[in-house]
Amino acid sequence: MKWLKGMFLLFASNILIMVTLSLTVPLLINFILPMFGIDLRGSVDLSSLVWALVLGFGGAFISLAFSKQMARAMLDCQQITQPRSQAEHVIYGSVQEIAQRLGITMPEVWIYDSPDPNAFATGPSKNNSMVAVSTGLLQNLKEDEVKAVLAHEMGHVYNGDMFATTVLAGLMNTFVYYISMWVRRFFAERDQAALGFGLSIVLQIVVSILASVVINWFSRHREYGADAFSAKVYGKDSMISALRAIDRWVTRSQVEYSTQDALATMKISGNSSGFMHIFATHPPIEQRIAALEQL
Repeated sequence: MKWLKGMFLLFASNILIMVTLSLTVPLLINFILPMFGIDLRGSVDLSSLVWALVLGFGGAFISLAFSKQMARAMLDCQQITQPRSQAEHVIYGSVQEIAQRLGITMPEVWIYDSPDPNAFATGPSKNNSMVAVSTGLLQNLKEDEVKAVLAHEMGHVYNGDMFATTVLAGLMNTFVYYISMWVRRFFAERDQAALGFGLSIVLQIVVSILASVVINWFSRHREYGADAFSAKVYGKDSMISALRAIDRWVTRSQVEYSTQDALATMKISGNSSGFMHIFATHPPIEQRIAALEQL
């Protein structure tokens, strides 16, 4: 029943957003903007906008609704329901303790097989989520460091970061789809449908890349919030120690296996340099440590 309730709330939110935009956009185009000398009447196709909203938000929210199932399908993982080892007791107990303290439903707790020290949280809502840790995290971090990382992931759950990111992704997807549809319609009206189709594909790729920059920037911003949450739960020293342990593993793996084989660590370390930093989902570790030290 909880799963059905979560699905209902997600689709209700999706519909509410689409209805709100469908009402506000015509008001903006037909009345508000002309008052300021901006006349877009006739240049905006509302039917295309509605379809773009359906495709943009629909895809994003469906992905969120099934995010737990997709994560489990992509990983070699097993759920902890009855802890059998000290490590499992630490993981399960920490998540349970934080969930009880926050007054939210206990997330599913999973361990997956991967050498890189990593963890993630996903799920449609804070009362319908999962937290997973890698075997590499357990092998390379101390107990207090593992607990700090778990608190970081629970921060994502409690702050609703998955839902917020989904809404942002839906907005970006809507923009991408609408631009693509508008270009196709523009050239089709001039009997250049083939050219319009080709340009729309190119624009869709380019705008999607630009949209990912915005989404990744938001993701990096939310990492600082999750770090701060961990600091409140277990103290900032534990989270700083965990980040330094991860950074040591990243450095060691880059030396031993080459930078290319260590790219998996970028999802947690964010140590990409130069221009590529704007595509990172996590800030550089040194910046996260500096932010924690200032708390």
